[in-house]
Amino acid sequence: MGYSLVGTRYKYFTLGIDNRVEAPSANFQGMDCWTFFEISLAFARMLNQPEENWTPERLLHYIEVDRYRGGECTGEYLSRLHYLEDWLADNKQRRLVDDMTPELGGASVPHSAREMSVGWRHYRYLAANKSLLGPLARMEARVSSRPLYQIPKSRVAGIESKLQSGDIIGIVSRDRSGLYSTAHVGLALRMNDGVLHFMHASSPGNAGRVVVDARLSKYLYRYRTDSGILVARPLR
Repeated sequence: MGYSLVGTRYKYFTLGIDNRVEAPSANFQGMDCWTFFEISLAFARMLNQPEENWTPERLLHYIEVDRYRGGECTGEYLSRLHYLEDWLADNKQRRLVDDMTPELGGASVPHSAREMSVGWRHYRYLAANKSLLGPLARMEARVSSRPLYQIPKSRVAGIESKLQSGDIIGIVSRDRSGLYSTAHVGLALRMNDGVLHFMHASSPGNAGRVVVDARLSKYLYRYRTDSGILVARPLR
């Protein structure tokens, strides 16, 4: 399904649709890296259902199941899974995805999830409701306390043959202090040439749209701070 979205323009902050009330949403006019992969995944799950279930309501159901802690949107901002590593842990626990990273040679790295606390003014919910900052910081502390596994980019070429189209690829980056966090996300796509490409919503500073990019292992060397990947395989 992701391939049909190639060319869709990149749009920042497509997860937020209101300053107060959190709700499942989908924007086909523009998407960021997260909404690209989750819309692709929700569509694939919907298309596995009988055709009479191919409805906007069913699509939003699958987005809710994927996007929110425990698969339920409570209307509260922090019911959303804001960090990819937190999303992976929650979706794995509910057996929606398999974390392939450890078995593909992933190793634990020092972990920090603080992007939202540091840049809270850029998030409309947080800017409109500063009382969320305390609970947000506690959520980030819980996420940071869990191990983060990555496959170093130097080893990705060696495991590409084990990856499949539709695998969710999280890009892990290392900051100046030596701490690691997830920075970007997309999908694996094996083309007719047999090469495993990285398909993602590329920011306006680059392509500015959803693209089928370079071979995954080659893409990782484009940015110095990108250190490796995590891999999640959808199960249902």
